[in-house]
Formats: sequence, structure tokens, C-alpha cells
Amino acid sequence: MPEACVDVVVTSPPYNLGINYSTYDDTGDRDGFLSWCQEWATEIKRVLKPDGSFFLNVGAAPANPLMPHQLVLALTEKKTDFVLQNTFHWVKSITIKTRKGEEISAGHFKPINSERFVNDCHEYVFHLTASGAVPLQRREAGVEYADKSNIARWKHTGGSDKRCRGNTWFIPYDTIKSRDNDRPHPASFPVDLVKQCLTLHGLDETTHLLDPFLGIGTSAIAAHQLGIDSFTGFEVDEGYLEVARERLDTLKNDRTLF
Repeated sequence: MPEACVDVVVTSPPYNLGINYSTYDDTGDRDGFLSWCQEWATEIKRVLKPDGSFFLNVGAAPANPLMPHQLVLALTEKKTDFVLQNTFHWVKSITIKTRKGEEISAGHFKPINSERFVNDCHEYVFHLTASGAVPLQRREAGVEYADKSNIARWKHTGGSDKRCRGNTWFIPYDTIKSRDNDRPHPASFPVDLVKQCLTLHGLDETTHLLDPFLGIGTSAIAAHQLGIDSFTGFEVDEGYLEVARERLDTLKNDRTLF
């Protein structure tokens, strides 16, 4: 790929946590894993435009909580030279108490049986850029005000009922009936997570999205649904790639992303 040809990168690489992928061995040496991540991140830096955004989704294991932080530290060293501009928390499941005192639980999580650890209900999305100063479409990716009186109270609203969403994103997985049929990948993310990243960065008719770890094509689906014509994805597992193609074929649109 030529230099500076990509506007946005949204991806989730292997976590080196022993996840049971179809063909990839996810149990490498920690130092070797981080060095490998620096190699592909250097290539992302090369193809990303100076005002581009790199959204990196990384999860952790309860017994290995430092891995996401070690990875982002490795990607912001001189060898790769990215700047961490924002850190988002992708919340998969949450329980909140309403103003009336009612508790509401929403989302999905994988329960664990442990006397040491609690259920892990979130992952990180690190927003990396070349400068740390890339403008974002905060309101475009925002939410409406719960208290409408704030619209007139705060001058920065400009009379618009939209505020910045902040760095906590509640995006649950879709409910599935069969994991083998609906989610045949052990570490996929929701389409809406990719859409949130793309909307936050900003889109136009020339946007080029890259996912160097395509999996079963979630980023491609998001690009397709948002009308992005220029998409590039890489995947080493032929089975996952075939599923990605099948998922795209089910969308009744004449754009060709592959």
C-alpha cells in the first residue's frame, strides 16, 4: 500500500491471551508479541494520513490486566511514535440505578467462576494519531441532552440538542441464537463499535478505512452500511475471510468491497 492513503484504521489484533482462534496460535512470548505489534503498527503509521485516526480495540484477561497498557506503551515509543490522543472504554454490560431508584441491567458478558476476580464487562479502544491533535466530530458522534434545559444554559451548544458522548461507550453485542452460525469467531466486536469510531473521526465520500485484522468482516460491514466505498482488509485465516465475504454478500447493495 502507498504511504498516507488511509483515513481511518479500526482493528482488534490478537491479544496474546490464549484465545482459541481457528488457526492462529495466540500464546506467544510477551516480548515477542509486543515487538510484532510494533512491526505492524509501524506499517499502519506509514499508510495512515497525517490527520488520520487509528482506533485500536484491546481486551484483557482478569489474570493478565496489564497487557492492554503494555501494548499501548509499546506503540507510543519512538519505534512506532504514535500519540495516544484518547482512551475509550467499550462497556459491554452495565447495571445502573435510575433517578427513581430502579436498577437496570443491560448488555452481555461472559461470566467467570472465581474467588479473586469479578466479571470483565469492558474493553479498551485506544485512539492513536500521529500528532495527538486530530480534530474529531464530537457532536456528530454524541448524544442528546437528558436535561433539555442545558441546551440553552450552555453557550457551547449553539442551540443544538447534542453533546459529546465522552469516553465511555455502552455498545452491547447483538443477541445471538447460535454462536457457530451468528458469531463464528472467538473475539469479534459489534458493528456499532466500528461505526462509533468512524462517526467520531468524521466521514466523507473519499474516506478510506483499513482493518489489518479483518476476522469475519465486521469493519467491512460497518463501512458498507455507512456508505464507505474505499475499504481494505487483511485476514490470514481463509475460513474467517470466507465468512466475511458471505456476510457482505447478504447485504443487498451493489457496492463491491472486495
